Amino acid sequence: MLKIRLKRLGAKKQPSYRIIVINSTTKREGRPIQELGYYNPKTKEMKFDKASALEWISKGAQATERVQYLIKHCNEDGTLNYVKKETVKLSKKALAKKQAEEEAKAAAEAEAKAAAEAEAPAEEAPAEA
Repeated sequence: MLKIRLKRLGAKKQPSYRIIVINSTTKREGRPIQELGYYNPKTKEMKFDKASALEWISKGAQATERVQYLIKHCNEDGTLNYVKKETVKLSKKALAKKQAEEEAKAAAEAEAKAAAEAEAPAEEAPAEA
């Protein structure tokens, strides 16, 4: 069975991968049938021949989970369409402080709204009379 998978290259703690088509029984660094591109997860740099990958899949090759993700998020020119997440992880102290600020802000808004409602009927009554 043919697989489309990643072949690891690079130094320790600095991985870069080649996207290859290879027999499933061959070792990870074995000789590939075809190289489809490369991917660097540290810099999010990728060059990929998407058309060839889809052709191999139509012939019966199976892509690994990571390669399926790369095919799905690949632009037509072979670059990675990477969207950085905007969420920021906070420590427990920072999270508690943020919640306390939000609660204080909500209480102040509720108090201001109640004061505005108390003044509004007093102004409307003389205007109607």
